[in-house]
Amino acid sequence: MSIYTTMLLLAGAGVLAGGLFYTWAFGKGQKRTQGNLDSQVPGAVQEHAYIRNPIFLTYIIVLTIALLFVVYFAVTTARY
Repeated sequence: MSIYTTMLLLAGAGVLAGGLFYTWAFGKGQKRTQGNLDSQVPGAVQEHAYIRNPIFLTYIIVLTIALLFVVYFAVTTARY
């Protein structure tokens, strides 16, 4: 296995571990609400509804990483 594959594997494992921890912590927080489904939305989220949305953040991060890979491979394989 090459060093790049190992680094990518470790980065993916880190993202999975972080997502698992975040999901677990979020689930614990939901249990504390005691069934109150219509709770107040925090002020920071109200002010930045799009920036605090994890789906938008995921799209932005993945597209940025994909663009960096394309640029890296284009630069390293360019024949002048």
